Amino acid sequence: MKSSSEAEFVKQLQENQNIIHKICRLYTSDEDSHNDLFQEITIQLWKAYPNFRGDSKFTTWAYRVGLNTAITLYRKKKKTFDTIEFDSTYHKIKQEEYNFEEEEQLKLLYGAINELNDIEKALIFLYLEDKDYNEISETLGISEVNARVKMNRVKGKLKKILNP
Repeated sequence: MKSSSEAEFVKQLQENQNIIHKICRLYTSDEDSHNDLFQEITIQLWKAYPNFRGDSKFTTWAYRVGLNTAITLYRKKKKTFDTIEFDSTYHKIKQEEYNFEEEEQLKLLYGAINELNDIEKALIFLYLEDKDYNEISETLGISEVNARVKMNRVKGKLKKILNP
């Protein structure tokens, strides 16, 4: 029988998996890489869940773990991931289908975002997710003032990229 914390993790992950999909879309360019990163973030969330104290919302914590996982993997320029076996049927996590065709209309924006560095990508991602500066600063581990300053710089950078 599953423990209550395991059941709660599965429930939270199922309800909030779009967070992971969005992070994957931001840091990958094809479906296979997307699926690999999704699996790796899920594993890292599972491994870190025993340390989740509930000081912040599950979504804030999931953003932080997911972004840190993506940034770490892509800074190392790894194309393949060392993963542990994760049997999603055992945990009964139903992965929603992710429609890449819908994402085509965002290609221009993602192209511009891809020209940003890893931290700028995370910052703009959280901003586009309508997170306030307090939550952005908490997720990225920077001060709220620093988050505001960096955001203004990133907005200027994106304007230059999109309107040369």
